[in-house]
Amino acid sequence: MAHDDKEGQSELACTYAALILADDDIPVTADKISAILKAANIHFVEPFWPNMFARALEKQDLKQLLFSAGVGAGGAAGGEAGAAAADGAGADAAAAAPEKKEEKKPESESESDDDMGLDLFG
Repeated sequence: MAHDDKEGQSELACTYAALILADDDIPVTADKISAILKAANIHFVEPFWPNMFARALEKQDLKQLLFSAGVGAGGAAGGEAGAAAADGAGADAAAAAPEKKEEKKPESESESDDDMGLDLFG
């Protein structure tokens, strides 16, 4: 278990270092990750971790990756409206968003009885 814990801590330390670099708009490289780990007095990370993180993130925009995480096809419009509101254009985004109209069809008596659970055997 201690082996897994050390690996988890190493991975977490490299993740935080990569996020710090991305936040400062500094390219994520193994040397930069190692420098942050050294400055933070973290000496238990094996040398392959910074290299692995740097290679995995070398062609990725880490900020874009973070901001797009969890946004699926259904949440894209909500995310755009939220971003516009954060930029101070909330009223414009609300006006530009199409309104969904829900059509309610009239229910017959038998359908309303079914909805209420009164038709147990039909």
